[in-house]
Amino acid sequence: MRKAIGASLYRLQPEKTLFMQCDIQEKFKPAIPLMNALIENTKKLLAAGKILNVPLLVTEQYPERLGKTVAELDIRHACANIPKTKFSMIVGPIKKNMAEMFSGKPQTVVLFGMETHICVEQTAFDLINNKVNVWLVADCCASRLNQDRDLALERLRDIGCVIASSESVIFNLLNSKDHKAFKAITALVRKVSADMQIAAPKK
Repeated sequence: MRKAIGASLYRLQPEKTLFMQCDIQEKFKPAIPLMNALIENTKKLLAAGKILNVPLLVTEQYPERLGKTVAELDIRHACANIPKTKFSMIVGPIKKNMAEMFSGKPQTVVLFGMETHICVEQTAFDLINNKVNVWLVADCCASRLNQDRDLALERLRDIGCVIASSESVIFNLLNSKDHKAFKAITALVRKVSADMQIAAPKK
């Protein structure tokens, strides 16, 4: 059953928002059919976050075996890049970084990465349980099977996550043409995002 969110609609605010990138790693490349599209969309999202001064936390799942974050993504501005073996990103060092950056926790996490139905989903569960709002960036999420990603997106929508596109997130953070970063952002989004073949949500 869908959760009614009309009473709690809100806008993203850069100073109250945290980007969390989940496990976009080299060894996943051959297994993810839409990997190139995911990388292109994530590059745009990361660049916008950097322009808008949104802090970024990154994790890598068992990097000794699964490799580092893909070379195409520039994460040098990340506040931390944390290796993990737990599926959820919500591990001790991540909690510590959150507490230090936001004097407790962010209002909203913008979450993206892979695999959607495993690490991303379990991260979203932990955030929701900790009373953190979650915006899930659908066109920056992937699984080995698109159906696993789409079913996970549906489950996460049902528990109260906002399912959005990368451009929706970017323009929500930008808020106005009068923003000082407007020209930089519009130059960034001039190229249309890559199609991630996301299934339409069920009514």
